[in-house]
Amino acid sequence: MVPDITLNNGLRMPQLGLGVWRVPEDEVIDVVMEALRVGYRSIDTAASYGNEAGVGEALRRSGLDREDVFVTTKLANPDQGYDSTLRAFDASLKRLDLQVLDLYLVHWPQPERDLYVSTWKALERLYAEGRVRAIGVCNFQPRQLERVLAEGGIVPMLNQVELHPLLSQEEVRAFDAKHHIVTEAWSPLGQGRLLDHPLITEIARTHGRTTAQVLLRWHIQMGNVVIPKSVTPERIRSNFDVFDFKLSEEEMDRISALDEGYRFGPDPGTFAG
Repeated sequence: MVPDITLNNGLRMPQLGLGVWRVPEDEVIDVVMEALRVGYRSIDTAASYGNEAGVGEALRRSGLDREDVFVTTKLANPDQGYDSTLRAFDASLKRLDLQVLDLYLVHWPQPERDLYVSTWKALERLYAEGRVRAIGVCNFQPRQLERVLAEGGIVPMLNQVELHPLLSQEEVRAFDAKHHIVTEAWSPLGQGRLLDHPLITEIARTHGRTTAQVLLRWHIQMGNVVIPKSVTPERIRSNFDVFDFKLSEEEMDRISALDEGYRFGPDPGTFAG
């Protein structure tokens, strides 16, 4: 049911996946297993989420073949730097209980530390060694991507950024598209604070859909990879049910016009957490 997006190295990944940010370790096993039962085949976690081991346990219990599930994790900020990145990757792989990871991302650029280029070179090594099938970044702006392109040897395959109708990231998406970097949206529902927006509510009523489904459909038609997070089985199922309706061009334009550059998350240019 879920269309694939092809990364610039030819690897295909599902356009819709499940994010597990802030899902506690003791809950994430059931959450991921429910998503896999529904039909999700892409799971997005991170070292800093503290739930990689639970994601790995859910994968084992699911009974699915390893090659049928696309698994993403991310480097924790304190582990940036060439050697520490390699050690952190080993630790993540061990927690996930995987031999090969599908996608590994630098979680934040932290430009003041100026370690993201050496960190990226460590990811390039992991990719060259075949330990990860694709590598990318999160929250990188064009100025950081320019440095990675100039000083690295591999173009990132994906850039995961905060992206929703109030922050449509036109400049980032244009840069990514120019360099064949897939754009992935985190916080695609605006951390839930767009679910009661009058325009989204109006469009949802027109289609007989939930506001979350309308927002996710907007992302899908924009060409973004999207990873909504939910711990509620009903919402996990509902968020997956977005491929049997389509927004009109006018509806797409009206939603896109909501953009005001508003962030719910931190500014990646200054965030040092």
